[in-house]
Amino acid sequence: MSSSSSDKVRASHILIKHQGSRRKASWKDPEGRIISSTTREAAVSQLKSLRDDIVSGKSKFEDVASRYSDCSSAKRGGDLGSFGRNQMQKPFEDATYALKVGEISEIVDTDSGVHIILRTC
Repeated sequence: MSSSSSDKVRASHILIKHQGSRRKASWKDPEGRIISSTTREAAVSQLKSLRDDIVSGKSKFEDVASRYSDCSSAKRGGDLGSFGRNQMQKPFEDATYALKVGEISEIVDTDSGVHIILRTC
């Protein structure tokens, strides 16, 4: 079954890992020291305040992603490129497809940690 390119979305995200994350290490915390001592609640509250800064126009999504995201996509301002169905973890995929282009999600939980997602295409 072939899927047309119109089924694809493109998104950027900011990931904050916490002690419940599947992999407790990232490019900015290779030993996982910070991640292992971060509760989900702390990760969520950090992400919420970053989201507020972006939504209010105080910060740019790309800048925040490149500084705070625990995903290697941080180096690209959080850009994950385009993807289709069944390529991402389900909660992430569902949240992305539910957004309009230019919209930023609320907090999304996956096995990787907590995210906010910006749909770019």
